[in-house]
Amino acid sequence: MATTGDLAVTTTMSISPAIDYYYENYSDYPTEECDSSSLVETGMIFIPAFFSIVVILSLFGNILVIVILAKYENLKSITNTFILNLAVSDLFFTAGLPFWAYYHMYGWTLGSYACKIVSFVFYLGFYSSGFLLILMTAHRYIAVMNPLSDIVSTKGFYSVLVSVVMWGLSVLVTSPAFMFTKFVEPNHCVFASSTWDLWAIYQQNALFIISSVVFIFCYSQIICRLLRPTARRRKSKTLKLIFALVAVFFLGWAPYNIVIFLKSLYIWPRPPADSADVVQSCEITKRLAYAFYITRLFAYSHCCLNPVFYVFLGVKFNNHLKKMLKFWGHNDNSSIRNRRSRLTITSVTSGEELSM
Repeated sequence: MATTGDLAVTTTMSISPAIDYYYENYSDYPTEECDSSSLVETGMIFIPAFFSIVVILSLFGNILVIVILAKYENLKSITNTFILNLAVSDLFFTAGLPFWAYYHMYGWTLGSYACKIVSFVFYLGFYSSGFLLILMTAHRYIAVMNPLSDIVSTKGFYSVLVSVVMWGLSVLVTSPAFMFTKFVEPNHCVFASSTWDLWAIYQQNALFIISSVVFIFCYSQIICRLLRPTARRRKSKTLKLIFALVAVFFLGWAPYNIVIFLKSLYIWPRPPADSADVVQSCEITKRLAYAFYITRLFAYSHCCLNPVFYVFLGVKFNNHLKKMLKFWGHNDNSSIRNRRSRLTITSVTSGEELSM
């Protein structure tokens, strides 16, 4: 385990948990000019505590989504397939957070294979979640703009095919996290070179830009459609949900992507600098490190917010949740009454509904 004194000369400049938080960018700077002990000490306490809360909420919300889908819903429909896959991808993402919390406190002590596997699982959840949000947004757009389209009511084989393609693409995009991360003595889990560090940054930036374009286009068109006089009732609630969903997405991911892009500018090779330039660079990178800590907390908390915005604010799943809680509350009733309640739930929820 590295002590605080050991870490005082090396502050965080990584763009993800798979890259060491303290190892890369300050090893050439003098200790007195780049003392980041306060940053390290704050991160060792606050970040693991925050990640612990996110993990608990994410596990509860996403597992509850899977249980409700399995108990009450038709898993062959494309809508429910997207929701199920999003819950699974969020759980993959969540599985990496306890390891990064441990890493913040003790460094990486789990060896090379664990470094690669945890990085891969974490990034698999990260990218699959991003791809699914794009697909779900596009599906909602089609459902509102052209509700009679065959895509809206796709079931069975095509739902499975979409899932296979999505996970295959996610594995392909995530594979560098497995191939090019390594364990470096004494306690660092890092990318093998700055080239892959930059690749990870710009890959995340690209996903954010694509997601943003899809979000802005699709939801702006949906809003225009809902504002028409002929729009269905409940449009006020739907508009509020859209605004909340878009606001949470951009407030969570935009600052994070801006910060990691700015951090990437300091990863590119630079010519030798005098002491004044070193001090200036040190101050800038320390500020970016603080900004990275803060923005990453908001971005990574998205895994526990997805079940709320994409599932439980929908009328159908909200009813499922209420009925399941009521069922648990009356667990002492007779088996005949329980079966009758289950049949009622099945009949009410047999239709396809857009979770909006």
